[in-house]
Amino acid sequence: MSLNGKVAWVTGAGTGIGLAGATALAEAGATVVMSGRRGDVLEHEAGTLRKTGLKAEVEPLDVSDGTAVHRVAHAVLERHGRVDILVNSAGLNVPNRYWRNQTFEGWDEIIGVNLDGSFYTVFAVLPAMRTQRDGLIINVSSWAGVHHSQLTGAAYNASKHAVVAMTETINMEECVNGIRACALCPAEVATPIMDRRPVPPSAEDRARMLQPGDLGRTIRFIAELPASACVNQLIISPTWNRLYVGGLEKPKS
Repeated sequence: MSLNGKVAWVTGAGTGIGLAGATALAEAGATVVMSGRRGDVLEHEAGTLRKTGLKAEVEPLDVSDGTAVHRVAHAVLERHGRVDILVNSAGLNVPNRYWRNQTFEGWDEIIGVNLDGSFYTVFAVLPAMRTQRDGLIINVSSWAGVHHSQLTGAAYNASKHAVVAMTETINMEECVNGIRACALCPAEVATPIMDRRPVPPSAEDRARMLQPGDLGRTIRFIAELPASACVNQLIISPTWNRLYVGGLEKPKS
């Protein structure tokens, strides 16, 4: 399916999976609206895309702020009249992620961005997608949203499992309105979030992980499927998978 003329709203679009997804969708012909917390980073990346003739706009946003999400969604709909694709890629984790050092603030930050932020954006675009009787939502969950990983901690695991469950409820209720949703569940991806690990992976290990471009191509693949096809969940991992080969750092007791 051609993405020419489609409007894609991508959160977490300043770096990592979000930036790769925005780039891939723009290369496929979509107009991408790039959201994230750091407006200067977004402007730089969007400018790079525009220099190559691609259509990229910027809407700075903290997705954990429901009022701000509503405002940005309204602005995008006012400008374009539609949102065809929503990619929820905004996500984070904190170094203090285990029960022995978890804090209220850390828990709230993770849930606020990873789960609440995805809900806010989906809730904001669903009415327009119902009117269109068409729409694709890609919620970036995680390997930790399908499997139980000690490495990523309670709040991250809880948020990503919840995103998977929430995504399928969209399909349950909205498939009759032509709306489809995918929970994209990658294992380790070499993105800046790795720097917030209690023990950041080595450069050698990062080189063997999935790369942001791998996820960009995956997002484009999902988006270019016919509207009659729904990928409910897609799990993707690096061939050399540290979760299988025992290369993960162990949390200190």
